[in-house]
Amino acid sequence: MRAVTAASASAMIDVSGLGDLVRLLRAEGFTVVGPTVRDGAIQLAELSSAAELPFGWGVDTEAGRYRLRERADGAAFAHSAGPQSWKNVLHPARVRMWSADRATGEVVAGETGERPRYALLGVRPCDLAAIGVLDRVLAGGAHRDPAYDRRRDGTFVIAVECTEPGATCFCAGMGCGPGADAGFDLALTELVDSDGHRFLARAGTQGGAEMLGRLPGVAPDEATLRRAADAVAGAAGRMGRAMPDMDLRQLMIDSRGSAHWDDVASRCLTCGNCTMVCPTCFCVTTEDVTDLTGDHAERWRVWDSCFALDFTYLHGGEVRTSGQSRYRQWISHKLGTWYDQFGSSGCVGCGRCIVWCPAGIDITQEAAALAALHPAGAP
Repeated sequence: MRAVTAASASAMIDVSGLGDLVRLLRAEGFTVVGPTVRDGAIQLAELSSAAELPFGWGVDTEAGRYRLRERADGAAFAHSAGPQSWKNVLHPARVRMWSADRATGEVVAGETGERPRYALLGVRPCDLAAIGVLDRVLAGGAHRDPAYDRRRDGTFVIAVECTEPGATCFCAGMGCGPGADAGFDLALTELVDSDGHRFLARAGTQGGAEMLGRLPGVAPDEATLRRAADAVAGAAGRMGRAMPDMDLRQLMIDSRGSAHWDDVASRCLTCGNCTMVCPTCFCVTTEDVTDLTGDHAERWRVWDSCFALDFTYLHGGEVRTSGQSRYRQWISHKLGTWYDQFGSSGCVGCGRCIVWCPAGIDITQEAAALAALHPAGAP
């Protein structure tokens, strides 16, 4: 994607303009995926119109708790991260790798059918950063993942800057929000005040600028630009959580033999919820299946978790047999050795792992507990 130069194109659009955006994207052949209210949560789903967005809904979150709540202002994007991330779209839980038929001798590798074209509407800055992580992991090395490439190539990304963080958010401390600086085609900042319900739209690519030029909008005035900037800046100061202000990679090294891992293990259920909802966890395994006749076989790639006992199975047994060792592996990789592999943290501060942990284990609190025991990495 080619970046727009200097003063990126920008415009103010209203709620009807948001509807026009969805219609235009669908007319261009995109499958539009965005947040919608479903099954008591704000989930990601294919949208047929902007009316399916969660207008008037927010969320209350805490460790091990997630609840919808109605809002009086009708905002569409005033909610924090839900149970799904864009990983569900770009790196889905199940992908068929090949299928084979004994009768015909035919082997079909990979997925079949037309390559999908996704428009991702409502991508938070933390999730923008997570997509960037997945790009590096799954498409940035010598061995690209064809299933990820198939979904990611040609994706149109509409980011929404965060103006109301949740109680479990800490993206500001991880350098992943609440503003969107790169990685998007269009970025929206939602404003609901005495001047009405509207969106400041900015283009981040040439394709985004062209799409913005097709929408009904007006040039933003200085007062509106300041109001949007202040809303995003204010969100940075209202994060509900924070990581310790120190070198987290070094903290993980220094904490290798800490007794605190036993304390975490006494609470952790090793259920793997944190890895399932995490927008950057990418580990997979394979499953081979056949029909009842044995004439048709398929191999599927499915999500796996480092909390699963069989994740480290080698001939003769598992490497990490204790919950303590498995939790330590997860957080040490996420906050530490990810830097060595991919040049960044594996955590973007979305807070999903805190919310969807049935035991209410909080990654920021665990990091703080380790930092109190091993403070050498503090600045």
